[in-house]
Amino acid sequence: MRRSARDTETSVRRVSRRGLIVAGLQAGFMGLLTLRLRHMQVEQADAFRLLAEENRINVRLIPPRRGRIFDREGRLIAGNEPAYRITVVREDAGDVEAVLRRLARIVPLTEEDIDRVSAEAARSAPFLPVTVADRVSWEDVSRVAVNAPALPGITPEVGQSRVYPRREDFAHVVGYVGPVSERDLARYADPEPVLRIPRFQIGKVGVEARYEERLRGRAGTRRVEVNATGRVMRELDRQEGAPGADLQLTVDHQLQDYVRARLGRESASVVVMDLEEGDLLAIASAPSYDPNKFVQGIPVEDYAALRDNERRPLASKTVQDAYPPGSTFKMVTALAALEADVVSPEETVWCPGHMEVGGRRFHCWKRGGHGHMNLEEALRESCDVYFYDLALKVGIDAVAATARRLGFGQAFDVAMSAVAEGLVPDRDWKARTRGAEWRIGDTVNASIGQGYVLASPLQLAVMTARLATGRDLAPRLVKSVDGVAAPVRPAASLGFNENHLRRIRKAMYTATNNRRGTGYASRIVAEAMTMAGKTGTSQVRNITAAERRAGVIRNEDLPWQRRDHALFVDFAPYDAPRVAVAVVVEHGGGGASAAAPIARDVTLQALYGETPPLEAYPSAARSRIRAQQERLRRERRAEDEPAEGRA
Repeated sequence: MRRSARDTETSVRRVSRRGLIVAGLQAGFMGLLTLRLRHMQVEQADAFRLLAEENRINVRLIPPRRGRIFDREGRLIAGNEPAYRITVVREDAGDVEAVLRRLARIVPLTEEDIDRVSAEAARSAPFLPVTVADRVSWEDVSRVAVNAPALPGITPEVGQSRVYPRREDFAHVVGYVGPVSERDLARYADPEPVLRIPRFQIGKVGVEARYEERLRGRAGTRRVEVNATGRVMRELDRQEGAPGADLQLTVDHQLQDYVRARLGRESASVVVMDLEEGDLLAIASAPSYDPNKFVQGIPVEDYAALRDNERRPLASKTVQDAYPPGSTFKMVTALAALEADVVSPEETVWCPGHMEVGGRRFHCWKRGGHGHMNLEEALRESCDVYFYDLALKVGIDAVAATARRLGFGQAFDVAMSAVAEGLVPDRDWKARTRGAEWRIGDTVNASIGQGYVLASPLQLAVMTARLATGRDLAPRLVKSVDGVAAPVRPAASLGFNENHLRRIRKAMYTATNNRRGTGYASRIVAEAMTMAGKTGTSQVRNITAAERRAGVIRNEDLPWQRRDHALFVDFAPYDAPRVAVAVVVEHGGGGASAAAPIARDVTLQALYGETPPLEAYPSAARSRIRAQQERLRRERRAEDEPAEGRA
C-alpha cells in the first residue's frame, strides 16, 4: 500500500528530530571527553608526570658517616671502616623469600638468616633496603654482581661499620653501637627516616649513646633509575648528607691503657683527675670487654659469659657503682668538725679499741686500741674511735653538708651511662625514705664511711681533688666537639677555712709518708712527686660478737664475695698538686695492701707521662717494680696490634 505524502513528511520530521537528539548527545559527550582530556593533559600534567616518574625513579637514603672519637692527644679510639654488605629492597624483589633462596646458592645463608630478612623486609617500608649479610668478602660481592639478572632487588653495597681499635681500653667510657631496636625508636616522637633502615647502628651506652645525635650526622639521598623489574639502571642524582661530629675526650690513651693493664684480673676501678680544669685523664673499670663484638650483634653465648661473670665486666664501675667509702670518708668528718669548731687539731681522744654508744659497742679496726690520738695521728693511723667521738660532737647534719660540698651525693654530668648519685644520709633522708628516726648509731657508722653512706669512685676522686685545691672542681670528659673546645666550668672556692684544709692535707701526707701511716708501704720517695693519700677498707658483711671473741676471720680466708672492699685516694705532688687519684678494688681486702700499690703506680705514671724511674719507688720495692714494669710492657705491646690514627 502506497504511503501518502503527509505520512512520509511526518516520518521524515521524526527521524530528523531523533537524529538531532542523538547528534546532540554525541556532541555533548565528546565535549565532556575533550574537557576531561584537557583537564588531565594540561591541568593535571605535573601530577601524572610525577606518578610516572615515581614508577621509574626511586629515592634512597645514604647513611651518614658517624663521627669519630679521639683521646686528648688525637689518637683514634672509635672510628669507621669499609664493610661490604648485601641488601634487598622488597618492592624491587617481589617474592623476597624466593630471591633469598636463590641468593643462598651463591653466598652462605642459613634458614634463620632467610627468616630474619623476610621478617625485617615485611616490617619495613617497601623501598627501604634490608641488610641480608654484613661484612661479607669481596668474592661474595663479585658472585652476587655476576648473578644480578637472576636476583632482582639484591644489591651488593660498600658501607661503613664502627670499629674500636683500642678494644677493651675504652669500652666502659666510649661504649658501643648496635642496630636500632623498637625500644630505641620508642624514645623518639618522630624518628628520623634513617633510623628505620634495618640494622642501622646507633649508640647504645657510654659516649656513643650520650652524644648519639651529634655523632650520627644527617642522612643524604640518591635518586636512581630502575627498569620494570626494579633493577637499578643508573644513578640520576646524589645529595650527600652531613657527617657526624668528631669528639675529643679528655682521657689520655697511654695512661688509660696502663691503668687497665695494671688492674689485671682484679674487679676494680680507677679514676685519675687533672687538678687544673677537672679533666678526667683516666677512668677505667676492670675487667673489661671488646666493644667490637657488640657492633654487629654479639653471639648469645658470648653475651651470657659476660653477663654471668661474677666480676661484672659489663659494668662501668667508676660511675655506675657506689660503695661504702670506708676510712676515705674520715677526711669529711674531720673537716666538718674543724669547720664547726667543735675540736682543735691538738685535742686528743682515748682509743681503747672500742666505744660504747647507746648500749652498743662500736669497735676500732685495731683490737687493742690506739691510745691517745689527735686529728693528724687519727687520720695517719686511721683510728675509728677518734672519728666516732668527732661525729657525735659535730652531728650528722654537719657531716652530711660537708660531704655534699666535697662532691658526694650528686650525679656529675659526664658523658657516660647510668652515673650514680651515691648516698649522703641524714635525718631528713631516713625519715623520708625509711620512715624512721635517725639513731645515734647511724651517726657513728657514717663517721667512718659505713652504714648508709655510698660513693662512686668518681665521687671519691672529686672529693680528693677538692680537698687538694679548695675549689669546687667538677669532672670533665669531653674536651672538644668538631674542633670547638667544650666549655670549662669555672671552679670557685669552696669557702672552707684554708688552715683547716692544710690540716687535712698534712694528715693525708703523714698517712702515706710517716712510718706509722697506713699507706707508708706505698709511698713515693721522689721528693718532687711525693703524694698525700688515705687508705680505706669497707666491710661487706657483719662481724658477729662471737667471731670477734674467737678472732675475726682474715679476708684471704673468706670466699671472694665476702671479702672487704679496698680503697685508696691520693693527690700529688703534695706541694703543688696536679692529679687526684681514686682506686677501688672490689673484695680486695685491705686498702693498704690491695688499693694503695695500684694508686701509687698510677699516680707516678700520670705525673711522669711514661714509665716512671725506679728511683721514685722505695728501694726495697725496686726489684719487684722492675719485674712488674717489664711484664706490663710486654702485655701492652702484645695487645697493641691495631695501628693508631690521629686527628
